[in-house]
Amino acid sequence: MIHLSAHTEALAKRLADAQNVTVEEAIRLALEERARAAGVADEPISAKKRLRVESMLAIGAEIAAMPILDPRSPQEIMDDLDSL
Repeated sequence: MIHLSAHTEALAKRLADAQNVTVEEAIRLALEERARAAGVADEPISAKKRLRVESMLAIGAEIAAMPILDPRSPQEIMDDLDSL
């Protein structure tokens, strides 16, 4: 457990409020930013999340296009999926 001074804790709370995140998230984001600036950070978590979101959106777009590519009715498609 890390013990913070009252001044550091108050600063973290103000930063969290300004960013509308939890205190832990505000501290983590600030540390990641400093680590990147120092050249010692891994890929930011937000970038990893962004890749996952982009992947999910691509899959969703592909699925949404499926009925257009398949001449069967939605019910016929669902019946075939149920048989799997």
